[in-house]
Amino acid sequence: MDLTCTEEEEDFRARLRAWLGKVLPELPAKPSPDDWPGRRAYDLGWQRRLYEAGYAGLHWPVDAGGRGATPTQHLIFLEETERAGAPYVGANFVGLLHAGPTIAAEGSAGQRARWLPPVLRGDEVWCQGFSEPDAGSDLASLRTRAVRDGDDYVVTGSKIWTSHAEVADWCELLVRTDPQAPKHRGISWLAMPMDAPGVSVRPLRTLAGSTEFAQMFLDEVRIPVANRVGAENDGWRVTMVTLSFERGTAFVGEVVACRRTLGELARTAKANGRWDDPVLRRRLGRLYGEFGALWRLTQWNVSEAQGSGGVPGTGGSVFKLAYSYARQELYEVAAEVLGAASLSLEEEWTLDRLSSLSYTIAAGTSQIQQNIVAERILGLPKGR
Repeated sequence: MDLTCTEEEEDFRARLRAWLGKVLPELPAKPSPDDWPGRRAYDLGWQRRLYEAGYAGLHWPVDAGGRGATPTQHLIFLEETERAGAPYVGANFVGLLHAGPTIAAEGSAGQRARWLPPVLRGDEVWCQGFSEPDAGSDLASLRTRAVRDGDDYVVTGSKIWTSHAEVADWCELLVRTDPQAPKHRGISWLAMPMDAPGVSVRPLRTLAGSTEFAQMFLDEVRIPVANRVGAENDGWRVTMVTLSFERGTAFVGEVVACRRTLGELARTAKANGRWDDPVLRRRLGRLYGEFGALWRLTQWNVSEAQGSGGVPGTGGSVFKLAYSYARQELYEVAAEVLGAASLSLEEEWTLDRLSSLSYTIAAGTSQIQQNIVAERILGLPKGR
């Protein structure tokens, strides 16, 4: 891995920094956290600006509509946008970070032409229909059924923890197409239009009071067979591609954000007298080293993905496991630094701390990641 910046890449950084300096002051005010139509419009408006400036899908392959940027350019983009306080992908994170890369890697030419440009332009939002009430960590136990009827699948079942389902246009949906096959071999990956008859969405309120998740009910929803990505009953393999993106490269911008947060905490501790506590200083120092190591692992994962055709490897599970715990400890330290102020739900710090509790569950629980590391990296036998 060689991520030393070339003259061309440093020029890329300078041009990006100049563009951010010009465009960010022109952005409208952020909408209320509860205004999901407003948040969708805000997030897609930012995506449109990125697209028009040539920064959308920067690291996507050129034949998928991206710029085929080097790993270093990709990381420069993440560093500079985060440091400048630019909007994150927001409501479109499934399309940009999960479904889009999966379709780019596994979809047909027609599917890539239909679904990828609207994601990059900021025209369409995707959600993820994977988990079910009885199939969370054991995802392969899913029961949502798809029965072939001519050129359609007729789908019945339910999904849960469906991010941004209330404002999504499409859903990357896992269904069981062969109930007689072993559970990992009878699954297919479908693209479902969210306005199809029979789809209903019920928002779920989180610990922080937000409703970015929903439960989704499917009552004989007809989905064209042409919307299947990959072969019938090959959906588990396609899903592993999706999850490799979710665990391997989708969190890279957040590492930069956490490193910035850590610096803010140190400055706050110096200002309010907490810096005199040697135990707190040691915790902050250890976290500084932890996130520094995570950034190096991020660089490795991004570089590996570039070398393997854009699909991250199992190193993503190592990253996800370590990052989940580091993020939780970061906001525990934040509560210690801020004191009583960290208890107010009006404070962004508090909401971030509550959100951090979900990271050992989201995108595969820590126990699942430990199994992946043990079996696929260390070569240990499967547990019984």
